[in-house]
Amino acid sequence: MATSGLIQFDEWADLYARRVEVMRTSAVRDLFAAASRSDIISLSGGMPDIRRLPLEQVSEVAAHAVRQEGVAGLQYGDTTGRTQTKELICRLMEDLDIHILPEDLTVTTGAQQALDLLAKTFINPGDVIITEGPTYLGALQAFSAYQPDIRTIAFDEEGMRTDLLEATLSELGPRTVKFIYTVPTFQNPGGVTMSLARRRRLLELARAYEILVIEDDPYGRLRFEGEPVPCLRSLDREVVYLGTVSKMFAPGLRTGWVIAPRPILQKLNMVKQGTDLCGSALCQVIVEHYFGETPWRETLADMMEKYRQRRDAMLEALEEFFPPEATWTHPAGGFFVWVTLPPYVDTPQMLSVALDAGVTFVPGDGCYPAGSNQGRNAMRIAFCYEEPEALREAVRRLSLVIEERLALYRAFIAAGVL
Repeated sequence: MATSGLIQFDEWADLYARRVEVMRTSAVRDLFAAASRSDIISLSGGMPDIRRLPLEQVSEVAAHAVRQEGVAGLQYGDTTGRTQTKELICRLMEDLDIHILPEDLTVTTGAQQALDLLAKTFINPGDVIITEGPTYLGALQAFSAYQPDIRTIAFDEEGMRTDLLEATLSELGPRTVKFIYTVPTFQNPGGVTMSLARRRRLLELARAYEILVIEDDPYGRLRFEGEPVPCLRSLDREVVYLGTVSKMFAPGLRTGWVIAPRPILQKLNMVKQGTDLCGSALCQVIVEHYFGETPWRETLADMMEKYRQRRDAMLEALEEFFPPEATWTHPAGGFFVWVTLPPYVDTPQMLSVALDAGVTFVPGDGCYPAGSNQGRNAMRIAFCYEEPEALREAVRRLSLVIEERLALYRAFIAAGVL
């Protein structure tokens, strides 16, 4: 029997698959318990502010969905999703100039499941895949389980640097990369948006080197300023597109989708059958009725105005409190700001001190492949959930923690230790 207590011997350690050894927990999930404390201001979670949803309407929608659909919402369903849900998604995609049929998509348990399905379908151990660096830590979790060789391409204010991408592809050669994964619009964690010129160049390179492109687009509708940039999928029908209702409705419903060329979709559906048989029909019914029976666009516009105000509050606080050695991105939408500190500041080590000071953030190393030793002087901070006053206070607290690190470094320099 396993022993009890604070330290427990794992008698099954030699039974686990090798892939588990390279997996790591999510920095965001690990911080959820701490972030729930009343004395903590959380800058870590990318949580939409569902407090602004019209909850009475949502409850009516849910009740109506059950009454109208009856047992259909409580029964097993098609692996690819309900026809009505897929038809709704087709209509939503038209807003983004993506014109598809229900047969071109599969409903998934959040876009996160789509990432796992794609990884399981395409990645053999050692296969090369390319992501932005830094990139969405949930994608790294999904991909890493299948043991790829992950190459990262840095971004700047115009998104992924396609000159660096071209250099990497030139070194690797044609058909040596399984896919390029990108969050081109209001990138997680960077907040930056890929310019149209770079989107076109990315697609040109992908065609030239015969590489699949995966576009993850959870934040595309959350623009506060500036002109929209076309989705990669609207520019090239061979792009695999991932969408979700999590940021424009409710993440708890875990309803996302993957749009892909039909041969790829057939393989994804086969893999999905062995994963969950089918998604939640009840959640899909609620999604159908919410987008069909409520003024959801007005609700989303209200939420985006709040996000804009919070973005502004965070950027103003960063200007006021953060040291001149720090730099950060200036997102035109989405949820996140990426902060870069001097190389000698170690944000993973700084996190426990920040928690004691009453604030959380995501250390930057979690947004790079494990073992790369990148991003340790950076952090992702989210402005989506806390009110402007709390954001200002959180940034102030964080600045004091950073200043302690800078002061210690200066003292070591003055003493000739470094």
